[in-house]
Amino acid sequence: MFATRRVTSLLPSIGNTFQLFQTRSYAKKPTSKTSKSIQIDFKVPYQLHKCDGPATSTTTNSEEALGFYREMNYIRRMEIAADGLYKQKKIRGFLHLYNGQEAVASGLEYALTPEDHVITAYRDHAFMVTRRAGGTAKEVLSELMGKKTGCSKGKGGSMHMYNAKTHFYGGNGIVGAQCPVGTGLAFAQKYLKNGGVTVTYYGDGAANQGQLFESYNMAALWKLPVIYVCENNQYAMGTSTKRASFSQEYFKRGDFIPGVLVDGMNVLTVKEAGKYAVNFVKENGPIILEMKTYRYFGHSMSDPGTTYRTRDEINKIREESDPINQIKNIILEHQLATEEELKEIDKEIRQEIDEAIAYAEKSPEPSTEDLFMDVYVEKTRVRGTELANSFSP
Repeated sequence: MFATRRVTSLLPSIGNTFQLFQTRSYAKKPTSKTSKSIQIDFKVPYQLHKCDGPATSTTTNSEEALGFYREMNYIRRMEIAADGLYKQKKIRGFLHLYNGQEAVASGLEYALTPEDHVITAYRDHAFMVTRRAGGTAKEVLSELMGKKTGCSKGKGGSMHMYNAKTHFYGGNGIVGAQCPVGTGLAFAQKYLKNGGVTVTYYGDGAANQGQLFESYNMAALWKLPVIYVCENNQYAMGTSTKRASFSQEYFKRGDFIPGVLVDGMNVLTVKEAGKYAVNFVKENGPIILEMKTYRYFGHSMSDPGTTYRTRDEINKIREESDPINQIKNIILEHQLATEEELKEIDKEIRQEIDEAIAYAEKSPEPSTEDLFMDVYVEKTRVRGTELANSFSP
């Protein structure tokens, strides 16, 4: 059962359908006939490779637009909280934040069903929210702090969040390693004839990995229903794509596989690309979506993020292309909500994240016995160094 969260009790003009989002994504598909609908033409065109491509405009409404606004804000606030907890040394180890890339996870999820599969690399916190794999920020922040109440029971940490029940398969710490696994998930879907698709995310750094091209080949041969999504945040681990890749047109890297270059900073553009890709792969086999996006923070917490780019560059992207500001401007320009209503949503999100932090801090750490759990599918007796220390789960 997917988590249900209160959104807001304001917005009387929008109708009761906005009171609760009971789907996997805050960006709920339109259901209310009273919700104001608008058409948006995309300013940044798609670039295409061997396909006709997604629609160059979209229809949205107040319910959907506010859903996207809330979800992306929720993800960003959660990541900002994680940044602060790390600096307080309450989170240890690796930590890769998603700030700036929220439109990709949020927009693509719109096109998916609960039966579809998602797998990604180590920048995975946002997908726990959009997939409803971790429920709320409580489970995500608890996992980051190594607590038993975390989405992986405190054993996975930042890079290994996972929930098979919601078809979210991580969270993978090795660069590019998720690509052949995602291809295998798509193979299973085709073999079982369940009509689902797999979305396999990877970064521009992993785009040069040999195992990705092996995956392309297998997926094309068998016409697997897999969407390869290259989240091109332009700097990999800290090296500009212009220095690391002879060709920066990652959507063409599949050669014989069609591809689309997408403005990954616009959640509505991503939404339409996702809808197109889902329909495409069910009929034709694999496709590549290159999401041109940008991360505001460094690659990980050990990377200040300003040694290979300037602060002016980061600030310019924030001012001109920020995904949250883009959907906010659409909402206000088309009078889908007022500034005061958006501020109330912001206030509720801050309160939710504050409650999640408090919850995670108070949660217990895994016990010593938990170290031996979740190793085998079937419950197996654990043998201790002495008979008295042996136990059954």
